[in-house]
Amino acid sequence: MRGLGADEAYWKGLAEGQVKVQRCSHCHHWHVPAVFRCGECGSWELQWQRVAPRGRIFSWTRTWHEFGAPKELGLPFVSVVVELDEAGGRRLMGTLAEPMAEVKIGQPVEAEIIQTTFEGETIPALRWHRTGAAA
Repeated sequence: MRGLGADEAYWKGLAEGQVKVQRCSHCHHWHVPAVFRCGECGSWELQWQRVAPRGRIFSWTRTWHEFGAPKELGLPFVSVVVELDEAGGRRLMGTLAEPMAEVKIGQPVEAEIIQTTFEGETIPALRWHRTGAAA
């Protein structure tokens, strides 16, 4: 995983089977994407907290055309942006496990960490599964 920058702990956490989100130790503001310094209070003291990979669909799109995405996604595939339950509403992206499912904003989902290949490199990714009806 090249050029990880401030997000290094996120990617390493995924590689170890954990979802970790950055949080300021001073003001407790969550940061996604990660930062080197808190933009809310200016603190340099940031920590990574493990969170459950659960939340609700905030946004989604179904893709029907090949445009360079990993081949194992197949076509069509559904990309989702999920608002995490345990991270102050911060959002993470991934793909929905059921590409032809009816998708609704607010629908609860839970992620598994999978391995995918992109440009010859194996990387971890989030695959989201629907867990119930939309609120």
